[in-house]
Amino acid sequence: MWQSDKVSAYRDPIGPVAPLTSRAALRTSLWWEIAIVLALSVGRSAVYSVLALIQALTREQALGDQSTALNPGADAEQFWDVLYQFVGAFFGFAPVALAIYLLWEPGRSAFRRIGLDFRVFGRDLGAGILLVLVIGVPGLGLYAAGRALGLTVQVDAAPLDGSWWTVPLLLIAALRAGLTEEVIFIGYLFDRLRRLGWGTWTIILSTAALRGAYHAYQGFGPIVGNMAMGVVFGWVYARWGRVMPLVIAHTLIDVIAFVGYPLAAAWWPALF
Repeated sequence: MWQSDKVSAYRDPIGPVAPLTSRAALRTSLWWEIAIVLALSVGRSAVYSVLALIQALTREQALGDQSTALNPGADAEQFWDVLYQFVGAFFGFAPVALAIYLLWEPGRSAFRRIGLDFRVFGRDLGAGILLVLVIGVPGLGLYAAGRALGLTVQVDAAPLDGSWWTVPLLLIAALRAGLTEEVIFIGYLFDRLRRLGWGTWTIILSTAALRGAYHAYQGFGPIVGNMAMGVVFGWVYARWGRVMPLVIAHTLIDVIAFVGYPLAAAWWPALF
């Protein structure tokens, strides 16, 4: 499936005949590039997330009795506040654009290289929905188990109100999360770490661990769940060579979390 697009064997950009000094310099350059991209995007968030978990563990209140918010809402009556939220959402896509720019090669589209295009969108959509069932449903069970064991903080989604901009902002947030994590964790890091000589499973496990750290602020259950998601998504990408189904799956999962959960809580308060 999608074998023709398969991460086209990450070529060694340094080349087999390059002098050792040149190879060492280019490897160092790659490491600096990776560090800067991560510092501007998921790496920075992962550090803050781990610190948030440590802070939560040092409080007198038990971890299971604490809560955190997804996309906390702002004052809906303030025009400028809403405008700032839209502008902030727009600039939130900048790290994704940077990663794609860095992946671009002369005569070869970065979108095509990592499979972030619409050539086989029907198959990508079907695969994305399948991944939602494989990852999303067990993830809800893991969250519930973590809450029952007191190992996961309560995650409160942003409340929905009657304002027209609430749902669009949440949908943009879901799309941003899907693109940011899958393009950077998978498309970008797979390419760069391959070039540094890392093996496929080393990359899959390393990026899965980083994904878990990225969600550490939610507690231990989501850490495990997101690491499992990272392993599955990494394996799928190594096999199919396409980021698009991963972006679709991740975005759908977050749409359910950001929009579906508040709606369900409003409609069936006794259950939620």
